[in-house]
Amino acid sequence: MTYEPEHELKAKGYSVICGIDEAGRGPLAGPVFAAAVILPEGLEDLGINDSKKLTEKKRDALFDVIEQKAIAYSIASASEKEIDEINILNATFLAMKRAVEGLSVRPEIALVDGNRKPGTGIEEITLVKGDARSISIAAASILAKVNRDRFLLELDKQYPQYQFAKHKGYPTALHYEMIKRYGISPVHRLSFLKNLNEK
Repeated sequence: MTYEPEHELKAKGYSVICGIDEAGRGPLAGPVFAAAVILPEGLEDLGINDSKKLTEKKRDALFDVIEQKAIAYSIASASEKEIDEINILNATFLAMKRAVEGLSVRPEIALVDGNRKPGTGIEEITLVKGDARSISIAAASILAKVNRDRFLLELDKQYPQYQFAKHKGYPTALHYEMIKRYGISPVHRLSFLKNLNEK
């Protein structure tokens, strides 16, 4: 994982650059999470990568390292109710905006995973597959993913019948089976379950 996109921006005169990514757009339950992170130089050898390419154990270890070494980081979310009210894309952008607002250091520009600008109030550059191209975005993907997974483990304690610890809220056969057996919980995204009878 490289700092290449960050170095390109620094060559253009930017000095404070943050990476932004989300986790949890696809699940049927729980909030969508986003993280913003400003990294120092010299973290290439830590094994930071797109969170989807890492084991849970590796993500957890890197989460702690990123927390310790980041110049600044912030993790935020948008609730399942907000997802239902404004749709998942806008809720994702809202979580990203909250993450940027939560940074203790104000970035000049953001590298955002994907092809849509979230409108965080600072200058933004989108990078398709950015979590595999920018170390800052990759670090943000780890922070968002680990935080969301930990949140779902807490939901598992509140609603053990849905087995959130196993599927993390994603639309698996087990998850649909539990919804059919126990009904829709207060933490499910109603807008994602409109066609439940077709499943």
